Amino acid sequence: MASSNMPSSIGAAPNDESFPALSASSPGVGGADMPNVQDVISSLQNFGWPDYSIFVSMLLACCGIGVYFGFVKKSHGEDEYLVGGRNMKTIPVSMSLVASFISGISLLGTPTEIYVYGTSYFCIGFGVIMVGFIMSNVYLPVFHDLKLTSTYEYLERRFDKKIRILGSLLFAIGIITWLPIVIYVPALAFNQVTGVNIHVVTPFVCVVCIFYTCVGGLRAVVWTDFVQTFIMFGAMLLIVIKGTSDLGGLSVVMRRNFDSGRIEIPTADWSPLTRHTIWSLVIGGCVHWLQISAINQNMIQRYLSLPTVAHARRALWTFIVGVLILIGICGYAGMLVYAWYHECDPLTTKLASAKDQLLPLLMMNILGDLPGLPGLFVAGVFSAALSSLSTGLNSMAAVVLEDFLKPFRKTDFSPKTTEILMKLTVLVLGVICTGLVFVVEKTGTHVLQLTTSLSAITSGPSLGIFSMGILVPWINANGALVGGLSGLAFMGWISLSAEAAIANGRIRFDEKPVSTEGCTYSFQHAENLLLMLSPETLLNDPEEGEPWAVYRLSYLWYTVAGTLVTMSIGLVVSIISSENIDKLDPALVAPFIRKYLSRPHQQQSPQLLRVKVPASNADKAGNETSEHASAL
Repeated sequence: MASSNMPSSIGAAPNDESFPALSASSPGVGGADMPNVQDVISSLQNFGWPDYSIFVSMLLACCGIGVYFGFVKKSHGEDEYLVGGRNMKTIPVSMSLVASFISGISLLGTPTEIYVYGTSYFCIGFGVIMVGFIMSNVYLPVFHDLKLTSTYEYLERRFDKKIRILGSLLFAIGIITWLPIVIYVPALAFNQVTGVNIHVVTPFVCVVCIFYTCVGGLRAVVWTDFVQTFIMFGAMLLIVIKGTSDLGGLSVVMRRNFDSGRIEIPTADWSPLTRHTIWSLVIGGCVHWLQISAINQNMIQRYLSLPTVAHARRALWTFIVGVLILIGICGYAGMLVYAWYHECDPLTTKLASAKDQLLPLLMMNILGDLPGLPGLFVAGVFSAALSSLSTGLNSMAAVVLEDFLKPFRKTDFSPKTTEILMKLTVLVLGVICTGLVFVVEKTGTHVLQLTTSLSAITSGPSLGIFSMGILVPWINANGALVGGLSGLAFMGWISLSAEAAIANGRIRFDEKPVSTEGCTYSFQHAENLLLMLSPETLLNDPEEGEPWAVYRLSYLWYTVAGTLVTMSIGLVVSIISSENIDKLDPALVAPFIRKYLSRPHQQQSPQLLRVKVPASNADKAGNETSEHASAL
């Protein structure tokens, strides 16, 4: 509980009353009774036993679900462990997709994005809608009809074993760079509200996730995601509703954001160096999220757990709607953060030590005096992280087994050996990602941009390889291999160099204005002299020189760039080493392209013959209707 001589909303501006201002040259001005920033931080860290109880209850519930599917329902066997026996229900799978897609990175990163850079980011929602149409008609029918377990099986059928291994390696690299960020974000929130070091809470929570993922398999992952989705929505709605009410209503939030220039329409500038334009948000956002949704093992594994393509499409559009709602809630939370702190920026005063601690700080301001509610918020953020972590671990188990072990073994593994290998994969990867949190902590970028930038190293080449296979019949294995490796090298160079330049301050982006005129506590101003420098001074280091223009490419164009490099080089190499496409199985390309392939070959495709249902066969049609009803 906050000290009695300290206001519960210290440093914030819940109404339009004036606040005592601090002199920039005299950090301690205001009298001996004025608290300093460390006093304020200590007063806000009032995470009590009711909050710990709610947080621990969420973790115990996850463990309970894992125990249920591991020992009561007994999720044993490869097909059951990895794809839920391919008879999962649509609604829980849809909620699992939302929970896996919206990690703690989005819950904390999206409000930070809006607070620091403005509302342009909302336009990325149009890109999400485009993903739904493209995936529904291009990628999803191909993968589901082939009845895959690992999406990278497709690459061997379409090209050869080398391309399958390349695709699997790209996925593994992407997972190993993404999961540590997923783990780090909720630990940041926990640190802000409790003061507990992130390296204390991280191993504890990861052990819980590794346990229920190991024991319960995909069914445990999906049903824990289902529960965690409601906790996520509940935590975010609680903050935005109470925060808006305490502030004086929606009009106050909108006015303060409008006056600061945060409410804006993105520019139509075609320069790829501009951080956010309407084109980078819609097109770049669409391509980035297409890779995540359409070809990523994390997501496709859930669609493959549903019995038919129709059920998968229904889950897809439910997922799209859920993502749009959550982006809207998280974005508005960013506007709410600014409305509360419009006269006392917590990043300038170091009340929040990292950009992605803004929302937890607001939560402690508005919910800190209400026992149990801070615990619900922390449970919501960790729920988002656990859902993504468990998804990544389970998917990686599928890829290791199907793509790295089985292809190099002449005989099948026994069921017991298979189970041990999958669980061992989950355990080892979980330990590695927990250790890599130390590396993530050293970066200087807020997590939403960091995740997009690093994931593009592998996501662009991966999307390029799959898209060539599905959309371009004359692409061959040589083109896919050279194109994929070229895209990986190019995006690794660009992304890592840009992040290094951002971390050492050589690249900075224009941020929205902030103020400290209304702060009611003292803080050290010496750390904020950078705010007085011009963008040109910040951008140019006299010793290292100006960064290359390519390093300033908007992070939203990274996946587009990687995809275009991969496909362009792949096309050239395939033309040079052309092959007869009459050998191509039409089931391996998008449905709207199959009609352009030779009809005799279409008739001999076992995949297409298996998925077609004759219109005259009433019995089969009736069975499909019954199956449709049961899956709902």
